[in-house]
Amino acid sequence: MKWTKQQLNNLFFFLGVAAVVVMLFTFDVSFVELWEHLCHAGYWLIPIIGIWIFVYALNALAWQSIIEGNIQGKMPVSFWRLYRLTITGYALNYATPVGGLGGEPYRIMELSKDIDKQHATSSVILYAMMHFFAHFWFWFISIFIYLALVLVGDMPMTTVIGTILGIIVVFCLFFFYLFSKGYRNGLVKYVLGVVAKIPGLKKWTLRFWARHSEAIENIDKQIAALYAQDTRAFYKSLFLEFSSRVVQSLEVMFMLLLFGIDCGGGLGGLTLTFLHSILIVAFTTLFANMIGFLPMQLGVQEGGFVLSIAALGLSAALGIFVSIICRVREIIWIAIGMALMKMKS
Repeated sequence: MKWTKQQLNNLFFFLGVAAVVVMLFTFDVSFVELWEHLCHAGYWLIPIIGIWIFVYALNALAWQSIIEGNIQGKMPVSFWRLYRLTITGYALNYATPVGGLGGEPYRIMELSKDIDKQHATSSVILYAMMHFFAHFWFWFISIFIYLALVLVGDMPMTTVIGTILGIIVVFCLFFFYLFSKGYRNGLVKYVLGVVAKIPGLKKWTLRFWARHSEAIENIDKQIAALYAQDTRAFYKSLFLEFSSRVVQSLEVMFMLLLFGIDCGGGLGGLTLTFLHSILIVAFTTLFANMIGFLPMQLGVQEGGFVLSIAALGLSAALGIFVSIICRVREIIWIAIGMALMKMKS
């Protein structure tokens, strides 16, 4: 049975709706407690939810830069269409397991209405690579932020902490090497080679390669071309994606301020609070991505927030509050993404 684009669109839509229902009934607190947390957040919910307007805008601009570099011509897709696909794509990613793979097929399907399927596929793959590449840079830079705070006496340094930071550095450097190979040589053939080694998938991989070998070669050439020929688009996209992580950290900062945690106030205090927020987001996203096969990362994100906030010497109760409000924000943006999916471009 061959699915039409409309049928696939409906499937993605129902996946997102199901995700909202599941998330609503999987909170670790009762609805009474949830309501109390929401009341505690009060008007701070507006900037906490609203900051993601800018996060998604930076994501869409990063994707736009990749498409411009990939097409090497007049931009065939408007920013607002990319913005809508960005929000919906991430909403679907929240709904699916294995690191959030639901949004990418949807983006390819929708983008292929504007450009040929090979360029749509390579652009979406390149953006997904850039999204993860920026994650590793965010984690890597966060280590040096922590070390800077150690030097000013704001953070502790023990043998255990030093060992963990060293492991993260090695982890990031290893993946920087893998990403550089992927950008220079293309990624699809490499991934198919890895899949072919999985028991039971070798025959399927060979059949897939036989049917789509020319398209795969072209997609890999387009992936390699962006890195080799349009470094400006590449680094612009990387900067925008990295910036989106920094802006995302404001969400946690708002919640720390809500609890009266401002490191003494003033410009210096707010700067320290913001740097603490970056470290919290960095640790939580690292923890969540390491166990990203869980649908909607249920329990993983919550545990990451509690652990990262406790590591900074703050209360576990604050970690639970942050995780719950972030889960509410996710539900709201999934609902927005599903609504945008049914809007005409």
